[in-house]
Amino acid sequence: MNDSSSDQPGKPAADVPAGQADALPVFDAKSFLRGLPESPGVYRMIGADDEVLYVGKAKLLKRRVSSYFQKNHPSPRIAMMVSKIVRVDITVVRSEAEALILENNLIKTLKPRYNILFRDDKSYPYIAISGDESPRLFYYRGAFEKGVRYFGPYPSGWAARESVQLLQRLFLLRTCEDPVFNNRSRPCLLHQIKRCSAPCVDVIDKESYARDVKVATLFLEGKHSDVIDNLTARMQSASERFAFEEAAVFRDQIRALQTVLHKQFVDSGKDEDVDVLVALETGGMVCVNLAMVRGGRHLGDRPQFPNGSEGLSATDALLAFLEQHYRDHPAPAKIVLEGLSTELARSVLDEVLERTPIITAARYQGEKAWVEMALLNANLAIETRQRESGRAQHQLEALRVALGIDEAPRRIECFDISHTQGEATVASCVVWEGEGMKKSEYRRFNIAGITGGDDYAAMRQALTRRYEKVAAGEGVRPDLILIDGGKGQIGVAWEVLTELGLESIAMVGVAKGEERKAGLEQLIYPDGRPPLALGGEHPALHLIQVVRDEAHRFAITGMRARRSKTRLTSKLEDIPGVGPTRRKKLIEAFGGLAGVKEATVEDLCRVEGINRKIAEQIYNALRG
Repeated sequence: MNDSSSDQPGKPAADVPAGQADALPVFDAKSFLRGLPESPGVYRMIGADDEVLYVGKAKLLKRRVSSYFQKNHPSPRIAMMVSKIVRVDITVVRSEAEALILENNLIKTLKPRYNILFRDDKSYPYIAISGDESPRLFYYRGAFEKGVRYFGPYPSGWAARESVQLLQRLFLLRTCEDPVFNNRSRPCLLHQIKRCSAPCVDVIDKESYARDVKVATLFLEGKHSDVIDNLTARMQSASERFAFEEAAVFRDQIRALQTVLHKQFVDSGKDEDVDVLVALETGGMVCVNLAMVRGGRHLGDRPQFPNGSEGLSATDALLAFLEQHYRDHPAPAKIVLEGLSTELARSVLDEVLERTPIITAARYQGEKAWVEMALLNANLAIETRQRESGRAQHQLEALRVALGIDEAPRRIECFDISHTQGEATVASCVVWEGEGMKKSEYRRFNIAGITGGDDYAAMRQALTRRYEKVAAGEGVRPDLILIDGGKGQIGVAWEVLTELGLESIAMVGVAKGEERKAGLEQLIYPDGRPPLALGGEHPALHLIQVVRDEAHRFAITGMRARRSKTRLTSKLEDIPGVGPTRRKKLIEAFGGLAGVKEATVEDLCRVEGINRKIAEQIYNALRG
């Protein structure tokens, strides 16, 4: 084996082939492992005919890869994979971060048979508190930024938003964005309804606001006893100063907090952070369910279904979830598992985390209750998914028969055009794949360079931009294309596909029926066949309606956003004395065009280069 590493900055990672399939039909693991480096990197398990079986990353390649070749492997699925290995290729990199990026890229490109992927694992919401002088409380999804404290993850957006609203009621922290906060001249509506203490205009002094932020942080950390003690001390201090109105505020906060804590469906009575993980396999379908407990409060759970779960055991799914989830999200102090060896789980997390949390099976009554509830919800999630899957398969088969195509479509794409009297034309492309809408692959096309209101030209531009990459062998090819429109739109769409050499893709137009009533739609064929009316009760039409309506919704929301931005920009450009420099400063000061429109004359005057006369002109023009 030739082994080289990329230690010098600027040099790419080195691909290191290990073992030759032709020379070693039976993989010699011992010889291979002896030469592996103790370096971070990515490994690829290769089977017969150069099939990539599995891609993984490691902090220490030798230790990680060696774990696959033990005598009694705890996972039958991985043991079967190991039996098929004819060689292992490794790529040595400079850091674990590089290994992670390379692993993700290879999995997406190669789609290895034995990699288990949880599609929604990175979409968990957080609650964040900014690190500036008057910290902001806000709901957050995405990559972490420096200087911001994040609390979570939460199992759902609903759970996170509910917590934000609770913190607003209890501690009156600001939620407005910085450009709005920095340019306010009077308290906003949230202050009037007692949801914000208005630090923007110094209704509350900085020291008091900082104390409220500290108490809210303790609450998010689960230290409820400390929060109540803090509020009690402040209430007593206010009483001793005969500030009874202030004391009453703290008293109400304490009561509200105790009421919230008592309302929890499952409460451990302890200030603890726990993740409860279970996996269930029923009827060939595997579900991993993650329940989250923060500060002793049960925040709900979130079922996850892995891609490519055929022949997958619950144990394998749980192991894969542990590695993927805690690679991207912070681990709590404790993880309670059901159906998996704690030693095996610990060995996986040792590879992912610098500090492994306590990993245990359910021992106490409260933990057993959490596990029981998580298993129940996992079973309900599987039953729901099986019902939806059965309905989807029935609809797809009905669609195949109705359109006279050879196979039921696995991927459907639908296009719609939206504009307001020719203004701000937007085309949408939505995707249905597997068993439902795949929102991560939706696309919008801002249409330019056409005559306003020319839907045919807009459709041509959208389809050309979408499918020219497919024609070049790069993009994902759909099995069926739906066009929201009649003969004209479907004719243009067919011309585009023919020009690109993609006329073999099935396509049909969805024309509104008489009086535009649902159920009376007609399907328009590009080859001139008579239109087909399926009838309102036809299962294929139900599926078409769902996809078509989603394309319509996605196009309209994009068009409205573009129209609003275009109109406001054009209004700014038409105001005398507001040139490119002032427009830029206005947008930067208020965080966008919408913020400029909401600003008062006094707010506008605080922007550099804007005097009162120009501020009044801007104010009047945007409200004209």
